[in-house]
Amino acid sequence: MSWLGDIDDDDELGMDESDIRVRPNPKANRPRTKRRPSHADAEIARVLGVDRGRYAVLVGEDTDAERQVTAARARELHRTAIVTGDRVRVVGDTSGDEGTLSRIVGIEPRTSLLRRSADDTDQVERVIVANADQMLIVIAAADPEPRPRLVDRYLVAALDAGIRPLMVITKTDLSDPAEFLSHFAGLDLEVFTSARSDIPLERIGAALVGHSTVFVGHSGVGKSTLVNALVPGADRATGHVNEVTGRGRHTSSSTVSLRYEAPSGTGWVVDTPGVRSFGLGHVDPDNILRAFTDLAEVARECPRGCTHLPDAPDCAISEAVAAGRLGPGAAARLDSLQRLLTTFADRPER
Repeated sequence: MSWLGDIDDDDELGMDESDIRVRPNPKANRPRTKRRPSHADAEIARVLGVDRGRYAVLVGEDTDAERQVTAARARELHRTAIVTGDRVRVVGDTSGDEGTLSRIVGIEPRTSLLRRSADDTDQVERVIVANADQMLIVIAAADPEPRPRLVDRYLVAALDAGIRPLMVITKTDLSDPAEFLSHFAGLDLEVFTSARSDIPLERIGAALVGHSTVFVGHSGVGKSTLVNALVPGADRATGHVNEVTGRGRHTSSSTVSLRYEAPSGTGWVVDTPGVRSFGLGHVDPDNILRAFTDLAEVARECPRGCTHLPDAPDCAISEAVAAGRLGPGAAARLDSLQRLLTTFADRPER
């Protein structure tokens, strides 16, 4: 018989439950709740830039108490994307003193989101900037050569986001941009031309006042040079174009929001890194047609599923333009629309 058979209970071993040590676990013993602090004392701030998990935010914008503060994302936001241009709620130490850190506890409703994907089949969106109302597309007339299809993609992304597009053609002293610009004659697109020794800063600046404008462009086109000229002290890195490949070198590596100041008022310039591709996997093609208001009205008469492309049967837009019912410039607007929609006709099915 086992020696245990001679023992009737634990008491004869001199043991009871009081001898068992239980390690405290504050997390396990804490009552669970879905209630979160209201943060009624939070201040509204503008996100100026993001760097390795730390956010530069502007608190008290346009007041005597305006100051730049460093903030971290609060735990309750989990993986919520916070990007340049966001209006956020911050709590904690918002003095802006060296060594202090505040917390971002919420994001205000966004008025717009400029996004791109890695390619046209990628459904993962990369948010570039929030709350911009203008996009300034910077293109070089030469060195590097302008790329109409890349500009098409910028335009599609802007129109999808409800952002007004503008364009600056740099280095016009190297090449006449007239042929390139003819591709966009049908769009309501304000265009500025700029030579290397003659940048129309006042005209461009006037278009920036009162707006938040995101600057986009291929590497090497002079985008950061333009930003530095418009915003003295911005100190955005500039580069050159490789003579062998004809490609620009990536210089600006982060997206930052900079205040533009002029006698007539202020605005915000959002400088972005140069990109060589701009995926549109997230875009709804219907948003492009809506940007051409007169053509969209006629499109209601199109057959169901009409692509509005040149080979589309019984397209009401093409018929109205051919009959001259839409007035001067309609043919150019239709050409621009079809050019942008072709981007989606070539896109692989997801």
